Amino acid sequence: MKNNFPHVFSPLSLRGVTLKNRVAMMPMGSDFAGPGGELTDEHIRYYELRARGGTGLIIVENVCVKYPEGSNGTTQLRLDKDCYIPRLFTMTEACHRHGACMGVQLNHAGASAMSSRTGMQPVSSSTLPSRPGGEIPRPLSREELESIARDYGAAAKRAVNAGFDLVEIHAGHSYLISQFLSPTMNDRTDEFGGCAENRTRFCRMVIDQVRKAVGPRIPISLRLSVDELVEGGNTVEDCLGYLEYLNDEIDLFDASAALNPSIQYQIDTNYLADGWRSYMAKAVRDRFGKPAVTMGNIRNPQVAEDILTRGDADIIGMGRGLIADPDWCNKAEYGDVRTIRKCISCNVGCAGNRIGGNKPLRCTINPDLTDGEAYKKKTIQKPCSVVVVGAGTAGLEAACTAAEVGCTVTLLEKKDYIGGLSVEISKIPAKKRLADFPAYLSYRAGSLENLTIHTGVETTVDMIREYQPDIVVNATGSVPLLPPIEGLHENLNSGGSAVYSILDMIKNIGNYPEDLTGRKVVVVGGGAVGLDVVEFFAPRGAETTIIEMLPAIGNGLDASSASNMKECMEKHQVRQMVNTALMKVNPHSFLVKYDGKEEELPFDYGFVCLGMKAFAPVYSAIEEGFAGEDVEVLNIGDSVRARRIIDGTDAGRHMVLNTLERLGYL
Repeated sequence: MKNNFPHVFSPLSLRGVTLKNRVAMMPMGSDFAGPGGELTDEHIRYYELRARGGTGLIIVENVCVKYPEGSNGTTQLRLDKDCYIPRLFTMTEACHRHGACMGVQLNHAGASAMSSRTGMQPVSSSTLPSRPGGEIPRPLSREELESIARDYGAAAKRAVNAGFDLVEIHAGHSYLISQFLSPTMNDRTDEFGGCAENRTRFCRMVIDQVRKAVGPRIPISLRLSVDELVEGGNTVEDCLGYLEYLNDEIDLFDASAALNPSIQYQIDTNYLADGWRSYMAKAVRDRFGKPAVTMGNIRNPQVAEDILTRGDADIIGMGRGLIADPDWCNKAEYGDVRTIRKCISCNVGCAGNRIGGNKPLRCTINPDLTDGEAYKKKTIQKPCSVVVVGAGTAGLEAACTAAEVGCTVTLLEKKDYIGGLSVEISKIPAKKRLADFPAYLSYRAGSLENLTIHTGVETTVDMIREYQPDIVVNATGSVPLLPPIEGLHENLNSGGSAVYSILDMIKNIGNYPEDLTGRKVVVVGGGAVGLDVVEFFAPRGAETTIIEMLPAIGNGLDASSASNMKECMEKHQVRQMVNTALMKVNPHSFLVKYDGKEEELPFDYGFVCLGMKAFAPVYSAIEEGFAGEDVEVLNIGDSVRARRIIDGTDAGRHMVLNTLERLGYL
């Protein structure tokens, strides 16, 4: 039976192309392409899996229309030559067989291209870079713009030949067309600069060439940064003004947001509300009376239904949500919404891998993007008892995976709840979405009859032995790193002291005043944990200082989180002290050393956030206890080395499956 989301699962027609539902997969770079820009088998499996999962419209990631000048990313799909058509047709054919309509996004990166990848100076509307500190581009001439517009048209024609039902022109996110539309990147004084009509001229040329190439029956979508959310950038009203010159041949407005300097609103950071961007789609839809797509942290089917019911948009765009769970549509329409693996907006495996990392797309909570749950088709061919010690996210994934292929699984947890550190971190208001992952794992575990969970138990080797294990998985997680700094251990969370760890802060999360004006907060450690503390206290008015031993704060953060961090610290005037060492901890002050000079920093609240360290109190005993016996012992997740949730989830799935296969159980 269908669930009650009638608007989400109603059809929509665009210029004769009918979508079976109102869910569209947004175009997101994957870095799955081959080095020559060709589609790979990994690509085909990735998109077909989302089609099989019930997605109504899949818009394939941006393809390059002019190579190498306009290329974006380490590896990017290309449509500048006919030789790319056959493989793309294979993909569209496979997805069509599952009832999905297929779109593709056409793009030229302009100043967002990198000379280190293209071997040439980037091109743009003017000499203004697309991001602070970015490369200085070369302005394009009218003749070059006419040629590029024809390149868009030629790529669109190839797309139709490759079986795509819709073509999308990317005119947002600081790419080439956006570089003409936005006054922050266009200071031209000729016919392509200045007033709105002039700044739309190049986009108008592209639209006309694409329509000429695809004919009257193919819908054209235009992706826009409706609200650029940067100082001096286009507002919603500005966008509505310039769209007067563009809307006539457009069938669908893809109402996105932001530019490179405001990327945390383009790749939504975790604290932004579900569906927060819908005001943009509504504004465009109301003005022009044409269908619009909205997106932005939409995970919950009811949120999607509410947006459509209000008339804010006609299509719900999902990007990371469909990376996290390719079966989102089928689960929402026919199944149990509690089985949806909701994206937690961490941006680690998606944006973090790709932007700056130059690595292929991955997902923190979905350890297999291309084959999904195909592993469940495997079953054990002989009995296998698995004992998992530690019910954090790594341990839960390991336990569920083993049970799903038929093992008898026992999960032992010291605490009286399951979910581990992710449950604790999710108590920080900006991290509340993280709670969705342990909730999903808990529900998944509870549905498996061959998985038994014991909480509140102190695991010993003798206890494990009672279950006659064939495989023991240690997943006991991590604890805060507290090095032997003078005064730290004596003053940490002790009476009369104001020094705390991140876990101490979380325990008291509900006791801090909303207004901390005049209070001093000092955070030692400029990594992700320390920044969580800063982002909690600084907006409450606290005079906040953050100390980092390395030359930069936020080392290793994804682009969205880094941009959000920068905005927060500038807005709230957070003092940033890099290349600074903590020398001594006093009850109400830290003694630090910078550039050979010592400084005492008094505080009302002092936090030591130097990261986490592996916690494996029983692992050695397990290894020794089962030495010489026919029992395989694994150590996974943070109990090996404190890392990120993505590493533990991956190990929980793949190390367990690989071990079962290696030992002849599968």
